[in-house]
Amino acid sequence: MDIDVDSSISPLATWTLHPSPHDPAYLASQDELRNLLFTTAQTPAPTRRGTPVRDEARESYEADTSASLRSDSVKQILAVGRRLEYLDNYVGRVASWLDMFDSNRNFAITIPPLARRSPALLYAILAISARQLELMGGIRNPCDSLELYQEAIQMLKPLLQVRDEDAITVSVILCCMEMMSASGEDWRRHLDGCAALFVSFGVNGFSDDLRKALFWCYARMDLCGALMSDGTQSTLIEPWRWLAPGVSADRAQELFAQHRSPDMHANYAVYLCAKVCELLADRTKYSELGADNGCNDAAYAMRWTALWDDLQAWLDQRPEELLPLQTLDGKPFPHILFIHWAAISANQLHHTACLLLLDMAPAGSKQSLQKEQLILGYAKRICGISLTNPHQGCINNAVQPLWIAGRHLTHRSEHAVLIKLFKNIEQTTGWATSWRVADLERIWGYKIRKN
Repeated sequence: MDIDVDSSISPLATWTLHPSPHDPAYLASQDELRNLLFTTAQTPAPTRRGTPVRDEARESYEADTSASLRSDSVKQILAVGRRLEYLDNYVGRVASWLDMFDSNRNFAITIPPLARRSPALLYAILAISARQLELMGGIRNPCDSLELYQEAIQMLKPLLQVRDEDAITVSVILCCMEMMSASGEDWRRHLDGCAALFVSFGVNGFSDDLRKALFWCYARMDLCGALMSDGTQSTLIEPWRWLAPGVSADRAQELFAQHRSPDMHANYAVYLCAKVCELLADRTKYSELGADNGCNDAAYAMRWTALWDDLQAWLDQRPEELLPLQTLDGKPFPHILFIHWAAISANQLHHTACLLLLDMAPAGSKQSLQKEQLILGYAKRICGISLTNPHQGCINNAVQPLWIAGRHLTHRSEHAVLIKLFKNIEQTTGWATSWRVADLERIWGYKIRKN
């Protein structure tokens, strides 16, 4: 059911130069979008695609939206110089985040031309770009992203009604926009509507072309939400749903290997990290909440060992593109240089998954005997990768791995470098990191002095 938004709420009155995620108009629009996605996901899909009714609805939508493209509202957006700046910023900066694991660059190359015929997609692209510039403080009109976001939602409604493919693309981009300033406690709420839509449309990590790119972009955000939960929650879309239909988890490695591409090997690291989160959540629920999920000592040790072996195999089987070009010892962190975009985050996620497993290594396992030394090594490599590879699409995806690594750092020199890195991420990309800085300072027991 849609939530009515009070039209008397003016974006200019509520949207500040540093917009809060708790802004009333923004929250109302978020709830409206979330309800729209859940309503669509819960509505049975047509028994046969391409029926006359569906085609007529699509034609009606195209007629309406074509008129919209000629409307004064859209003409004004495209005529003003700053709006063109948003398009340029999207292609040149924002899309590189979204395309991080996609050599085909669907967000930068495939999606923008689609916006010529889809006002919803156009508004979504402009909205996320405007939001990023707002968060960086480089924009004169701070209400633009809210106006564009609200307009994108209105244009999305008819797409959802006819279950148009563009609806998935628009929803993912708007979801990414919300994530940029979402607080930790609200992260999963921003993701769950999109998760329901993916399941309803049958999209997975092995769908065709654009659908696959959209899924893995979402999956990385879903994984970040699981990492935030600190071992208490799995991903919203269960890892088994990430695989092609009919493929069991014990064939996952074979399935990813069949694609023989750096992108899919990088995506396999995302999947394995999600599997680690799933295992730790199952174990926590079993041991602390008494859940009857079968994750007893024996089952946990078996699953733990299998995942550890899969992670070591991932490392050994990396294609050349995912190998470091150079690795040098450094203080306080090593220098690990990668050339391929996906290699940066994929290796970082691999190290994060290994660190999380070691943190809960079964008693008596050989890894538990050198647990602290191994954990510190992975933590330092996680930090070293971000310091050596400042690609914007990778440093904003490094926030959760860096936080996990930071909990295991003990020297003040390491703390100072890490806090500086967090602040640089926020200044460079606009992605909120200050809340993670506060978390680490609580763990360390002191505040880093500001320069």
